[in-house]
Amino acid sequence: MAIRTDKEKLIEAALGHAIFDGMNDKAIMAAARDLAMPPDLARVYLPQGGADLAAAYHRQGDAALRDWLADGGATGRFRDKITQAVMYRLEIADRELVRGGAAVLALPQHAALGAKLLWETADAVWDGLGDSSQDVNWYSKRATLSAVYGATALYWLGDDSPDLAGTRAFLDRRIEGVMRFEGIKSFARKLPGVAMLGDLATGWIRKPAERMLPGRIRPADKVEPAAQDNAGGA
Repeated sequence: MAIRTDKEKLIEAALGHAIFDGMNDKAIMAAARDLAMPPDLARVYLPQGGADLAAAYHRQGDAALRDWLADGGATGRFRDKITQAVMYRLEIADRELVRGGAAVLALPQHAALGAKLLWETADAVWDGLGDSSQDVNWYSKRATLSAVYGATALYWLGDDSPDLAGTRAFLDRRIEGVMRFEGIKSFARKLPGVAMLGDLATGWIRKPAERMLPGRIRPADKVEPAAQDNAGGA
């Protein structure tokens, strides 16, 4: 079992309070008291208060979604897999915590973070389904699914239908609209001159390079065993 960091313990405790107090400093400070953690340290871990707490909870859900997709949780046609992935992501979430997070992330100062989190969820879905796009489609797929997921999540927050039937129907309509748009786009690219113009406009756009995170070794930094032996004998 992985050892949790103090920050992870703080987030877990704060989420327990957030169900009643909302995603805010009050929940974080209550969690800090539970853990006998100095308030200043809690602010270091979550400097943006409720927004950081909401982001942490959202990313926990994305991590669970990635694991589920990696285990083959989505099956059937490709559009069915997208539907299943979006519904799974909603079903594993606590509605009250999502509602509290949405209220915080809707504030103007946190709008960019909210948009980033939607993009991360869309990226988790496409990555999990094996998307191999390298061009502008990498961006358009995630932008489109971000909008679909955001709208569906808002509908889900107010859905009291049995087995979330209303949310499923809403999502199906959104995806159907996307599929029609993709069909029109595919048809348009077959028209004389359209593909060439499209390539001129977006052909230079490429999928972003993998970010180098702390602790990750760049290929150029790798040392071959022989080089390591030589270095050790110097």
